[in-house]
Amino acid sequence: MGERETGNAGLAELIVKLRWPLTVVMLALIVLLGVRWVLRGTGAVLDDAGDAVRAVGEQLASIGERFQTGTITRTFVSSIPKIHGTGLGNLELATVEVEEIISESDERWILWDRFSLGETVSEIRVPVTYRYHLRLADAWEIEISDQTCIVHAPRVRASQPPAIHTDRMTKRSESAWLRFNADQQLEELERSLTPTLEAYAEDERHLNLVREQSRRTVAEFVRSWLLMEDHWRDDRFRSIVVVFEDEKIAEPTQLMRPTLKLER
Repeated sequence: MGERETGNAGLAELIVKLRWPLTVVMLALIVLLGVRWVLRGTGAVLDDAGDAVRAVGEQLASIGERFQTGTITRTFVSSIPKIHGTGLGNLELATVEVEEIISESDERWILWDRFSLGETVSEIRVPVTYRYHLRLADAWEIEISDQTCIVHAPRVRASQPPAIHTDRMTKRSESAWLRFNADQQLEELERSLTPTLEAYAEDERHLNLVREQSRRTVAEFVRSWLLMEDHWRDDRFRSIVVVFEDEKIAEPTQLMRPTLKLER
């Protein structure tokens, strides 16, 4: 009895595995018989046996689609990115958005500079976001004066490259009637845009725009540390003064206007 039951179980498993192939074969036979019946009932004659094969194949394809399974795969291929480190760590200080106007003019003369051929003027207006940081790995110095924590922080650095908002960029170029280089001048001006703005980010005018906000960011950073160490209170530190590396002061411990004060 045991052998008979084992054999029946194996047979049942084999039937389950073969049920779909057997179903397709039976459907194919039904379609083939149906085609033959149609041909016999209508009296039609096929010139080529291949037509009958194709007819059966089309029927099988439509039937087979009902039993098909599959997946649709969509792929996205990206080029290998270039990843650059930013050192041991940066403290982000401030951002500022400025509309920069970059222009260039070119005037030509002939006949020993007695006759002007006219002037070509090109201009680009574009909003730019500058970001600034300092390096935590650079030298820091902290001094104590009464209940004031004087922080000598590293210099403020521009994060390069700046964010150029090209979607809001406008361009124009004009030239006199004897000049024909307006398009070329504008193209050259646009090619020089990124290096020009990188240089602007480092100049003193732009650094001064964010200096006070950067000073406050550093003070808040130091206050967080003092709070963690339970030093920011009435009987310990009550104010923070921040001086950057590139700022000159007469006496390092002189009383200066606090960047942050303990609020009572």
